[in-house]
Amino acid sequence: MSDEGGDSRQQYSDEEFLQAVRDRQPASTGEVADVVGCTRRNADYRLRRLRDEGAVDAKMVGNSLVWFPIEDQPNQQKDR
Repeated sequence: MSDEGGDSRQQYSDEEFLQAVRDRQPASTGEVADVVGCTRRNADYRLRRLRDEGAVDAKMVGNSLVWFPIEDQPNQQKDR
């Protein structure tokens, strides 16, 4: 079953992506994809959505984005 196209949220939960980032932080997109079991493209899309929602953040390390949870910081835009 493909995880691209349609609503990929049905196949993989946000929590799976968040847990992969927590477990591997700082986590590369490829590492998250491997842990979740999806394509790198799907992981990139989902991680960017989670960043837009305020659940994770990223920074460039060399030519790659690495992801980390921001839940440890108090009240990040969740109530805004």
